[in-house]
Amino acid sequence: MRKLILSVAISLDGFIEGPNGEYDWCFMEPDYSLKEFFKRIVTIFVGRKTYQMSSEMEGGPPGFPKFKEYIFSDTLDKVKRGAYLILGDIKAEVEKIKAEAGKDIWLFGGAKLTSSIMNLGLVDEILLAVYPVLLGGGKQLFNKINERINLRMVKSIPYPSVLVSLVYSVERH
Repeated sequence: MRKLILSVAISLDGFIEGPNGEYDWCFMEPDYSLKEFFKRIVTIFVGRKTYQMSSEMEGGPPGFPKFKEYIFSDTLDKVKRGAYLILGDIKAEVEKIKAEAGKDIWLFGGAKLTSSIMNLGLVDEILLAVYPVLLGGGKQLFNKINERINLRMVKSIPYPSVLVSLVYSVERH
């Protein structure tokens, strides 16, 4: 079974966006191991807002390879050619996709989607790129988690800019 990996940039105080939706604090560390991470991934999950934001960037986010893309939305009725729209029973759809043969899956964006999938117990690994900034407000990554989720530290990777990557496995009950 493929792993579902939540990998996201986060401020030291737990936000993925600043108070005005800004993410200018999220600079790209030259040696942030994204190329290594991308070797593990063939599929990406995104929520509607992240999908719409990245669609506005020509060619998608800079440095991202092409992935098999699944967009989760309650409001969209169509997505770009080559992408797949997920409506309805998220748990059944995610479990079906995880059961397919192949490389791992990246849960890339959307605090709402992240909370939903975390609450369903479908995330296997969490990789946080912790940036040395305190935003003081904004959009929290883990905002509406229904119950305690235990994690086990797998490794931490410090980078020269003081950015630290934290890798956790999600403990199952």
